Amino acid sequence: MDENMTPADLFEEHRPHLRAVAYRMLGSIAEAEDAVQEAWLRYDRTDTSGVTNLGGWLTTVASRVCLNLLRSRAQRREEPLEAGESGGPRIPDPLIGREGVVDPEQEVVLADSVGLALMVVMESLSPAERVAFVLHDLFAVPFEEIAPLIERTAAAARQLASRARRRVQGKAPAPDKDLARQRVAVDAFFAAARDGDLDALVAVLDPDVVLRSDGGALRARHTVVFAGAATVAGQAVLWGGLSPFARPALINGAAGAVVIGPNGTAMSVMAFTVVAGAIVSIEVLTDPERLNALDLSVFDA
Repeated sequence: MDENMTPADLFEEHRPHLRAVAYRMLGSIAEAEDAVQEAWLRYDRTDTSGVTNLGGWLTTVASRVCLNLLRSRAQRREEPLEAGESGGPRIPDPLIGREGVVDPEQEVVLADSVGLALMVVMESLSPAERVAFVLHDLFAVPFEEIAPLIERTAAAARQLASRARRRVQGKAPAPDKDLARQRVAVDAFFAAARDGDLDALVAVLDPDVVLRSDGGALRARHTVVFAGAATVAGQAVLWGGLSPFARPALINGAAGAVVIGPNGTAMSVMAFTVVAGAIVSIEVLTDPERLNALDLSVFDA
């Protein structure tokens, strides 16, 4: 470690990692930034001269902030932990990138990418389950270090993570690793929707495909869910007129699209999970308030 580095310099070295941890725990870009800032404030007023693993110490501090936020949500029964009237949880904030454009800062956040479908499932976990799962399965933190954070034994922390893992694996299958293969399926989806070709749509969809659409507080049912290839294909045909405005994008590291209207305003963000060449889930964010907050500068170049 450079002896000339200030505490602020040391913290900045760990900020991308802390942001990645907080985003996975909270599913909110703004709240993740707030949690990291709170971790900085706690670090700034604490004597850490005796800390031998600053990264681990900061991860614990940020995780404790996130855990408190998750518990507060649960106590207030606010979104995104509470399901919408239709039974679908709020869709977490998407991370938007442009294919072929490398953003080093976002690459850290998306390392071992967590797709939006997986983030949706994680919204249904209890605060302790989510913290145990994120820290152990996504960041390889030992259960012995997780246990005191969630006020459980190491064995109990292991059980929480295991329970969360089973739920996640059952509802959010791992997508194809080949991004080009994902893009083929997504492009076929938009082409069929544009042409109103139901048969072609059904062909690219998994028979048990699930579509979740989050329209925000302005929509009476908030998040609506459609299941089955025929039902989802029927919905896609209704959106066919928007296909020409769909811009290819990386949504949480996977092939997706941002629909940008003629006035340059985002109309929707669409995330796809493609398994064995077929689309198994589609997450659509159409909430105007959250769309207006998105950074679309990646499309300016």
